[in-house]
Amino acid sequence: MLGSILTRRPRAVLALALAVFCLLTVGASGALDSFALNRFERQNSESSLVRRDLIDTFATGSPNITMLVTATDGDVRSDRVTAIGQALTDELAVLPDVVEVRSFWQPGAPETLASRDFRHALILAVVPGDADHVRRVVLPAIETTLLTEVDPAVTITLGGADQVFREVAAQASTDFLRAELIVLPLVLLLLWAVLRRWTLALVTIGMGLFCVVGTLALLRVATVFTEISTFAANIALVMGIGLGVDYGLFMIYRFREELAAGAQVPTAVRRAVAGAGRTIVFSAVTVGASLAVLLVFGFPFLSSFAYAGIAVAAVSALAAVVILPAALYLLGQRAAPARPARALDRGFWYRVADTVIRRPVATGGAALLVLLVLGAPALGMNFGAPDDRVLGGAPPVRSMYDTIRADFATEEADALQVLARQADPAEVEAYAATLSSVPGVLRVDSAAGSFADGTAVPGPPSTGMSAGQTTWLRVLPTGERLLADPSGLVAEIRAVPAPFAVAVGGYPAELADYRDGISARLPLVALLIMAVTYAVLFLMTGSVLAPLKAAVLNMLSMSVMFGVLVWGFQNGALADVLGFAPTGSIEPSIPILMFCIAYGLSMDYEVFLLARIKEDYDRTGDPIGSIPRGVARSAPLVTAAALILAASFAVYSTGEVVFLQQLGIGMALTVAVDATLVRGVLVPALMRLAGRANWWAPGPLRRLHERVGLHEAQHADSSPGRNGALV
Repeated sequence: MLGSILTRRPRAVLALALAVFCLLTVGASGALDSFALNRFERQNSESSLVRRDLIDTFATGSPNITMLVTATDGDVRSDRVTAIGQALTDELAVLPDVVEVRSFWQPGAPETLASRDFRHALILAVVPGDADHVRRVVLPAIETTLLTEVDPAVTITLGGADQVFREVAAQASTDFLRAELIVLPLVLLLLWAVLRRWTLALVTIGMGLFCVVGTLALLRVATVFTEISTFAANIALVMGIGLGVDYGLFMIYRFREELAAGAQVPTAVRRAVAGAGRTIVFSAVTVGASLAVLLVFGFPFLSSFAYAGIAVAAVSALAAVVILPAALYLLGQRAAPARPARALDRGFWYRVADTVIRRPVATGGAALLVLLVLGAPALGMNFGAPDDRVLGGAPPVRSMYDTIRADFATEEADALQVLARQADPAEVEAYAATLSSVPGVLRVDSAAGSFADGTAVPGPPSTGMSAGQTTWLRVLPTGERLLADPSGLVAEIRAVPAPFAVAVGGYPAELADYRDGISARLPLVALLIMAVTYAVLFLMTGSVLAPLKAAVLNMLSMSVMFGVLVWGFQNGALADVLGFAPTGSIEPSIPILMFCIAYGLSMDYEVFLLARIKEDYDRTGDPIGSIPRGVARSAPLVTAAALILAASFAVYSTGEVVFLQQLGIGMALTVAVDATLVRGVLVPALMRLAGRANWWAPGPLRRLHERVGLHEAQHADSSPGRNGALV
């Protein structure tokens, strides 16, 4: 039906597509400005409630703005630098939105606000509000007001968590735009190498651009109803080009195959839409569903990727199934391959598959061993919190924190805050002393005084830390403990018995709560993604075993991705090559995002491979011979698409944000391994061992599939002889 419409009015379809593209471009043009900046925080967690209560009750909290003041000559205790520091402190305190300022130059300030050699000192500020306001309004105001004319006696570097991730977002955008300038001509060149037709290569990459613009426009609409992270634009770029090219190749290869079988152009278009179009829709549903499960986490940062994935899958399918066939109809024989196709049984992938099914145990076992070796490092994965070291190179904020880690006893901005209610003042002193005895705690400040190693520290009690029966304590960890195990410290502080009700917050606690919130839902997400993809593959194949096998093999591909993340990034094997500082852990949301993308793309190739094998089996009834024939028809396309996609992802590893480097390296390797070892060796080996059981289902499920499954119409002339060419 759709193919017939497209062949009757192809020019009208393309004209409408061009008009829609222009409208989408207008919508996409303002998308980036409508996206939000996010923090790594978990709403309604213990730490987020402490943050809110401290602001409401005490006008304090975790400092999210830091200024490092460095004396160019002498130290920060000199009269001149002291005057500068005091002036900066006062000027920062009167800026709008700033509710609290602490600095080394205030009376009674602790010496931990200065470096051990007193060459550097800190000014800390608390600015409530969402990340958008702080990063887009407050930080630029500080730069304009306080940092434009600086006394030559000092140098000042602006930092803090919001400044770090403000620079991460800016650098990520720069890296992506630079990568796209490389990716587009690279993909165009690879498309020409695969298709040998410049016109087809340009049309295919045009599909990718349509997908990017369409996805951005849809995400802008979504901002009316929900918060969309700026990083969703990056997913729109990389997946828009990737899926647009993938699905474009699916349709072109099928169109060429029909032409080679002797079909006229209108018939070839209709059959390509009926065959490849069905596969593309299945694939798009699988990719969209794989990313949709990110909504389960409930974090705006991850939910944004879910919306981006759903949008890019929908737009990519629309472009490949509606717009591209109209273009192919007009191109006609000019879209045919420049050289005659080889016979099916003479192709490289037919010979590989035929060898595999002759020795399925040996070949499949060897491939499985390689995957297990590559994935073994994943067993040591350690989730941790991100910090300034996600920035490569030597930006000022990164150099600032290198200085703090090396020269300061601790980072005051990373203190834990313990909020206590119904607290007896007499019990606060004993509790503060107990907290100061926890290994890795440098000092505890409270209304009853300051404590270290279980004993009181000389000095006046801290002011403004009690309001009626509500009080709070500042637990300052050592720099070494923060580097080694911040989440463990949070757990130990929370485990200390208290004589009153307490809640623990602060930046380390916020990151620990964020990590724990993600980790707690990982099993549910894995279960959902496998259940959804299993259901989609069952609807396509009617088989019980084929979807299960696909899920297991996909998990093997995922283990390779996690293995390279642990080996290369967590353990630092790629640090010198890519220029980043390993931290011994991995921020959890990026691997989860990569898992959902990679799982969807792996199913993308699985759907295409199974569709061709199932099509051959339905036509011939041969459970063994259909394997190499189906592989031979699909593997050249899968390999070409994977090569282009892997090259596109690999370009992003040249960026200076570790997140993008992880995405580039991990995804490129996973796509390459999945399209070769998994689809080229393991799938044929397992299908050979299963035989007819590949397509078996119990009676009730078979009848269910006959009723609700999606079936491809068979053509009367779809004989093995007519479809036996490899294009």
